[in-house]
Amino acid sequence: MDVGLMQMQRRLAEYTSALFKEGILDSQYVQLQELQDESNPDFVVEVVSLFFTDSEKLLNDLSRDLAQQNVDFKRVDAHVHQLKGSSSSIGAERVKNACIVFRNFCQEKNIPGCLRCLQQIKQEFLLVKSKLETLFKLEQQVVAAGGSIPTSGSLPTVQQPIL
Repeated sequence: MDVGLMQMQRRLAEYTSALFKEGILDSQYVQLQELQDESNPDFVVEVVSLFFTDSEKLLNDLSRDLAQQNVDFKRVDAHVHQLKGSSSSIGAERVKNACIVFRNFCQEKNIPGCLRCLQQIKQEFLLVKSKLETLFKLEQQVVAAGGSIPTSGSLPTVQQPIL
C-alpha cells in the first residue's frame, strides 16, 4: 500500500476517533454509517447535509421566535424538540445535549436561559458542521488516492449510557 495513502487513512482514523472522544459524535453516527453501502455510497453525506440545512432553518426560526414581544414557548419548544431529534439521529451528541437543557428553560418560560441555550446550540452546531465537513473531505481524499473508508466495525467503540 502507498505510504501517502496509509498516512491519510491513519489521519482519518485519528480524526474520527477524536470526534467521539470529544463527545461531538456518539454511537448513532456509527449506526448511520452502517446504513450506507455500495448502492448508496453518499448516504451519510446526504443525510448530514439535510441535517445542516434543516438545523440552520430551525436556528433562524428560534432566533426569530425568541425576539418576539410575547414569546410562544410551545412553538419554541417544538422547534427545539425537532432539532434535538434530528441532531440525535445523526449522532451530534453535543447539539442534542444542549437541546435538552434548552427544553428545560422553555418549560420554565425562562427567556434569558433560552437565549443562552440558543447561543450554545449555535456554537455546538457550527462546531459539528465544521468537524463533519472536515471528516468528509478527509474521506474524499482517501478515496481519491485509491483507498477505502473504514467500515463501522473498525470505527471507535463508543459506550452507550445505561438508562
